[in-house]
Amino acid sequence: MSLSPAPAAAVTALDLRQAFAQFPQGVVAIGAEINGAPEALVASTFTAGVSLDPPLATVAVQHTSNTWPRLREAASHLGVSVIGADHEGLCRQIASKDRANRFTGVDYSTDDDGALTLGATPMWLKTRIYNQFTAGDHDVVVLEILDLGADQTKPGLVFHNSTFKRLPILD
Repeated sequence: MSLSPAPAAAVTALDLRQAFAQFPQGVVAIGAEINGAPEALVASTFTAGVSLDPPLATVAVQHTSNTWPRLREAASHLGVSVIGADHEGLCRQIASKDRANRFTGVDYSTDDDGALTLGATPMWLKTRIYNQFTAGDHDVVVLEILDLGADQTKPGLVFHNSTFKRLPILD
């Protein structure tokens, strides 16, 4: 005898946000220099290690993002900077709606291809778009990793339960 599953309750966006908030996620800034000016968005939907051959990572970007269309269309290469434990304020600054002051006082660098990375981060990647597809109210962007750097002495920052939390350095 088989049992039928119980009918699914309606899941609201608020229900999803509250449930997903229980899953700690790393925070990254994805950036490039566009027409001589720095551009970046902050995301907690980054997934590392999607593939080792070729080396791929993903990020999901909301359709409502004003920054992603500029990055996608104007940049051949993108920098991905893992936000460190001491950079919560920096994260909020770059994510700000105040476009004119997002990079005021920010330590960043760009390479010859325009990929922008933040200074003093636990990890950075140089990437280019490998693929992109629509997934509901987001675009899932698959990034090919072209170069990287990591500093294991710098702890990361995670977004958990709707707040930023520092990760400890383990010996």
